[in-house]
Amino acid sequence: MSSGKKAFITGITGQDGSYLAELLLSKGYEVHGMVRRSSTFNRSRIDHIYVDPHDPKAQFFLHYGDLGDSEQLANIIYNLMPDEVYHLGSQSHVRVSFDIPEYTGNVTGLGVTRILESVRRSGHPIRFYQASSSEMFGTATPPQGEDSPFEPRSPYACAKLYAYWMVRNYRQGYNLFASNGILFNHESPRRGETFVTRKITRGIASILAKKEKYLYLGNLEARRDWGFAPEYVEAMWRMLQAEKSDDFVIGTGEAHSVQEFLDASFSYAGLTPDEHVKIDPNYFRPTEVGVLIADARKAEKILRWKPGIKFYDLIKIMVDADLRNAGLEPPGEGDEILAKKFPKRWWKED
Repeated sequence: MSSGKKAFITGITGQDGSYLAELLLSKGYEVHGMVRRSSTFNRSRIDHIYVDPHDPKAQFFLHYGDLGDSEQLANIIYNLMPDEVYHLGSQSHVRVSFDIPEYTGNVTGLGVTRILESVRRSGHPIRFYQASSSEMFGTATPPQGEDSPFEPRSPYACAKLYAYWMVRNYRQGYNLFASNGILFNHESPRRGETFVTRKITRGIASILAKKEKYLYLGNLEARRDWGFAPEYVEAMWRMLQAEKSDDFVIGTGEAHSVQEFLDASFSYAGLTPDEHVKIDPNYFRPTEVGVLIADARKAEKILRWKPGIKFYDLIKIMVDADLRNAGLEPPGEGDEILAKKFPKRWWKED
């Protein structure tokens, strides 16, 4: 049943974009997503929800565009006049941002300004969500909440901080409904393969399948607040249903080190890290962030949002999925957790 609402999502081919698209479709939205033109497709996360646009019942549509092209962004927004815009697209890899800082600033930072200006000039009452990041807090004393200071430690974090302040300025200066979701680390079986959590769980599958012998990692001491991505996209949606726009920290309130994630993942799969893990200095960042822990009490109070999946459940879900993808039989505890906590889940995993 249609809700009559129309949403536009940038970054729709990513982890969060794909889950958000499924969530909105389950709520009856007409969903539009932006993709970059390429000679090869990178749409595996959304293939299962794609419908030929000629189908009269189609509720899901894709549009070509780029965050560096303000004219095309404006054309998409003016032609669609969506009720809600979820801006998730960016150059989102922290370590890579040190290698391509200018590109990161242009896409992750200025891309937000291009969309905000298009939204403002449209004259339509569009509700805007910006995917901000816990990396903005950097070395700030944990736990970090909405009033914590920002101390960014990477080009990515600096670009996200610029975007954060632009959202606040457009909200205050032009009375736009524009919210920042300051999401702490959130993972899933759809996490990009170069991010450390997925690198670990996918590496385990490759080792057990006899395809690889070693897994190469960087800093194992960093501590992060890791949650489950499908729950976090629901928080995004709740922010745009709120009475007024605001900024919200989203996280579990727990911090664990990369070493803990590594040990727990290998143990669950029946492996020993010492036999298979090597440290590669190339994976270290020039400036590191030590500890990030979310203080998400505001989101719990105002949005009625609270995470159900915590650290060890998350690991089991991800390891099970990657083992299955490799053609191996998983322990299955992750599958049981999903069945118990999300008996009527709105997303589909392979």
